[in-house]
Amino acid sequence: MKPNDPPLTEEFIRRRRKRAVELVLACIAGLIPWTIFLAVALPDQYRAHHWRLTWAGFDGLLLLGMSLTIYFGWRRRQAVIPASIVTATLLICDAWFDITLDLGTSDVWWSVASAVLVELPLAAFFIHRALLLINLTIRQAYRRLGVDEPPPPFLKVPLFGLTREPEGD
Repeated sequence: MKPNDPPLTEEFIRRRRKRAVELVLACIAGLIPWTIFLAVALPDQYRAHHWRLTWAGFDGLLLLGMSLTIYFGWRRRQAVIPASIVTATLLICDAWFDITLDLGTSDVWWSVASAVLVELPLAAFFIHRALLLINLTIRQAYRRLGVDEPPPPFLKVPLFGLTREPEGD
């Protein structure tokens, strides 16, 4: 924490959490009609400008994600977890775009094969490793804090340490 940061009181955390939830709910509320609008209004086909730049740039981001994952993993840094999740997300997006953009062409089978044999298994590997590292980190934290009980399942681990969740959450 910085010297001028407000204290992390229960009230401060509650207000921040409430604001974050409200912001994400507003985004969801806006995204639903926007998605429906796009599904109805966009043309079935579109000639894209800068096609090579788009795909080379996307693959560059994928290379960056993989490189950061390797670097943080090699250095044994917690940052390997978000890097793995970002890389997995990019791989899933790559598979999605390859398949959907090749629908109706003979190239769709290459895209499906690439997705099924390379991109999606690799994404699953990155997600699995990230979740494994999260669970190992939680177990190690429990051990270091001298907590005798086993940690809760991953989806029930509360934010901000080992405090109990408020009733009703």
